[in-house]
Amino acid sequence: MSTQPSSHQTRGSTPNDLADWSASELLDAYARKAVSPVDVTKAVIARIDACEPRLQALYAYDPDAALGDARASEQRWMSGEARALDGIPATIKENIATKGTPVPLGTAARPLTPAAEDAPAAARLREDGVVVLAKTTMPDYGMLSSGLSSFHALARNPWDLSKNPGGSSAGAGAAAAAGYGPFHIGTDIGGSIRLPASWCGVFGLKPSFGRIPIDPTYYGRVAGPMTRTVRDAALMMRSLTRPDMRAPMSLPYQDLPWLDLDIEVKGLRIGVMMQAGIGMPLDPEVRDAVESAAKAFQEAGAIVEDVPPFITREMLDGLDDFWRQRAWMDMAPLSDGERGKILPYILQWAEGGKDLTGAEVYSGMNQMMVMRHAAVAATHRFDFVISPVAPCVAYPAELASPIHNPEEPFEHIGYTVAFNMSDQPASSVNAGFTKAGLPIGLQIIGRRFDDVGVLRLSQAWETMCADRRPWPTL
Repeated sequence: MSTQPSSHQTRGSTPNDLADWSASELLDAYARKAVSPVDVTKAVIARIDACEPRLQALYAYDPDAALGDARASEQRWMSGEARALDGIPATIKENIATKGTPVPLGTAARPLTPAAEDAPAAARLREDGVVVLAKTTMPDYGMLSSGLSSFHALARNPWDLSKNPGGSSAGAGAAAAAGYGPFHIGTDIGGSIRLPASWCGVFGLKPSFGRIPIDPTYYGRVAGPMTRTVRDAALMMRSLTRPDMRAPMSLPYQDLPWLDLDIEVKGLRIGVMMQAGIGMPLDPEVRDAVESAAKAFQEAGAIVEDVPPFITREMLDGLDDFWRQRAWMDMAPLSDGERGKILPYILQWAEGGKDLTGAEVYSGMNQMMVMRHAAVAATHRFDFVISPVAPCVAYPAELASPIHNPEEPFEHIGYTVAFNMSDQPASSVNAGFTKAGLPIGLQIIGRRFDDVGVLRLSQAWETMCADRRPWPTL
């Protein structure tokens, strides 16, 4: 195979830089035998080797194994036996098990026991020929919107290395923005895909609860794609949504038209939720970007109306209590020495759950259902709702959260967390940049189970968005 320039390149890429080609472009080039999976994997390895010493987004990076998989992929393309996503480089978040690799969950407190098998998302990607280069980093127990971890090195934001990539899919967001291949997969229980996607300027989809089989499962927890383009996320969804009996809370499998991304904006009813109702004040530059998006949709013919805030302090504090107690249940059996290895911020936060009464824990858990009903009631009149992803942009890399106070840990997730509880699909798509050059995310929320619709409106916005800056170079 010989390398030839692609006819259409993604934002900020150059024709000869294979690390920046989208998965759609690569699959087309592979089919024409114009590009080799081996050459692409080598290009991504070169990008990683150049950037990773400063970015620190990866865990269990194995370039030799990736090259071996790329050679096998090349042979399948040459023999006419290519799989659906054959030869596309990818990373997988550390908490999604891959056979033979320990799953520390971002904390130095856990034993490094190799996983016995691939989790569902990893299995689906491998079955379809994806070349897995590495796992990606996360904070302790996945409970920070940050790249700060007691086990992994501090992950940083490619747009500004002094800033945070977000979390808990911290390494995934950074890797996607830096061009560590087209495919990345994260997890999200309160914003952990959308927040790093927003702050790293990439696309992230939190699918409907149960759309992608996940193991272990938990209330509101999902896996989802993080990519540079909406279409690449749609390609991943074709594979990731296939059924797996290990996921007892998954939806019945549907063969949905993932790549049918056309939508008529004219006539759509789009709600705009500018205020979360609780938490940090909205940054004026974030507000301006979301208001500009609302205006653009209105000018394209959508019927745009305001959505009043619906999240209350009782909802967020109740969820905080329940999650603290849940985290403490994981930490209580550890020895004092083991607990001493946990990130102090996370340990202090979790210790707030150890003295809660049963009634307080139950009341906190019940707020998930209260939040669920409130989210659906506030949004059901609309085809879609748009909002900020977060009230702020990327913050200093060394901080655990924007406020950096374990007694106020979730003041930045008021726009995102309710849609985990309500099963609704929601994406983060880039809405522009601050004057300082930091990305701003636009959240697009769909009705329950309308994942394809969210991809379609995200694609429409991706086409409409005027601010098309080159991807960051480190």
